[in-house]
Amino acid sequence: MNSKQLLFFCLWALLPLALWAQSPDASSRHPKREFRGAWIQTVNGQFKGMPTEKVQQTLVNQLNALQQAGINAILFQVRPEADALYASRLEPWSRYLTGVQGQAPNPYWDPLQFMIDECHKRGMELHAWINPYRVRNSAQNQLAPNHIYNIHPEWFVAYGNQLFFDPALPESRKHICLVVADIVTRYDVDGIHIDDYFYPYPKPGVEFDDDASYARYGKDFANKADWRRNNVNLLIHELHATIREAKPWVKFGVSPFGIYRNQSSDPLGSRTNGLQNYDDLYADVLHWARQEWVDYTIPQIYWEIGHPRADYDTLVRWWALHSENRPLFIGQSVDNTVTHADPEDPNINQLPRKMALQRMFQSIQGSCQWYAGAVVENKGNYRDALAQEYHKYPSLIPVFDFMDDEAPKKVRKLKPVWMEDGYILCWTEPKYRHEMQRAVRYVVYRFANKEDVDLDDPSHIVAITNVPFYKLPYEDGETKYRYVVTALDRMWNESKAVSKKVKL
Repeated sequence: MNSKQLLFFCLWALLPLALWAQSPDASSRHPKREFRGAWIQTVNGQFKGMPTEKVQQTLVNQLNALQQAGINAILFQVRPEADALYASRLEPWSRYLTGVQGQAPNPYWDPLQFMIDECHKRGMELHAWINPYRVRNSAQNQLAPNHIYNIHPEWFVAYGNQLFFDPALPESRKHICLVVADIVTRYDVDGIHIDDYFYPYPKPGVEFDDDASYARYGKDFANKADWRRNNVNLLIHELHATIREAKPWVKFGVSPFGIYRNQSSDPLGSRTNGLQNYDDLYADVLHWARQEWVDYTIPQIYWEIGHPRADYDTLVRWWALHSENRPLFIGQSVDNTVTHADPEDPNINQLPRKMALQRMFQSIQGSCQWYAGAVVENKGNYRDALAQEYHKYPSLIPVFDFMDDEAPKKVRKLKPVWMEDGYILCWTEPKYRHEMQRAVRYVVYRFANKEDVDLDDPSHIVAITNVPFYKLPYEDGETKYRYVVTALDRMWNESKAVSKKVKL
């Protein structure tokens, strides 16, 4: 047994002890801090050609339902095919919005700005989700005259019925980074998010035709696989640097395919037998985390507990051991979870066991739901379960302390005021020295008159808001409560508390 194998088996042997140490208690059942995300995809065509007012109302309805389910972060797909669901300066309007690539919405609106505003008013983060390399899902899709492919066709590789940027080309990386810089500098996004599409998913008998690029750029590599991985590494590194330079508070996250490597390929891999990020998609996700090029990882562990080739339980435990000191969230499949029974109780689905497993590990700080629409539709009563149990109380997003750990100053001039709209608790934004310390959200807690103030208990959170006031539920003015308000900066660092007693 070599040293790598010995290390792996030692860690695996210690895993039950780690699980025992994290046995469920009140704080793990209802954690105050937990990433609770949901992906809203557009490439599925759910908004394609829909009138502006109807798209907006659909998105509002979805966000309202997701807020009810305790979701605190939305990953919204804004660049499915090197196009844009926002007012891009570099790429055409998306067919997945208007039905015709390059055609602006009429009446005009900007979906990304709309979603930023709607998410922030609900206390949610908005991460702009882009697909870096994909250009066309089908040869039947017509590209707009101003699409980058029609300007520089030499940058692209056809693969099957699809079209991709050639990841080997510096020009490809530069364009993708320019697109991200454009988003980050002009929009108040909380994150930039990429999913599992790097080099294309392999098709049997079809080669990705990058021989000419390999001959031109690959002379320093022993094989094409290492060279391809390096091409993706370069993009991830450059994207991270681009985002940090533009706005150091914007997070950069990746949601890779759920298997990094199988144990048959690498002793440190998972006990699985499926497609691999490292070998098949040329995505060395752990390297990116070790190099601190990504700020969070959401592996797509979409299988069920007991899957013969990619067991959910096995993969969650593997990723928990390989977070590489970066925030780790679990990508959950709603459909898969509600259609498979608990292996020990055929009368219930797998959600309770999956949530219990997720919350056993300190290295796992939340989850993300694929897909938002399934939560909204309440498939298998999934949304009800989140709202009534697993996300019963609001939760703050974990602090990314490696980006910033300085809390904002406390709020000022907290007082209740009678206004036309009722009894309002008002306060003044705290002073700040720099943008990273500026308060962008506030947490409002409520306690009974003589109750101990415990800000670690999320059951007392009544609001997470981006405005400096909160409407009080006035009744008869006979019952005394203590309200506590704290400020949150862009990284969810929480200020010291300020309190006020109020009769309601």
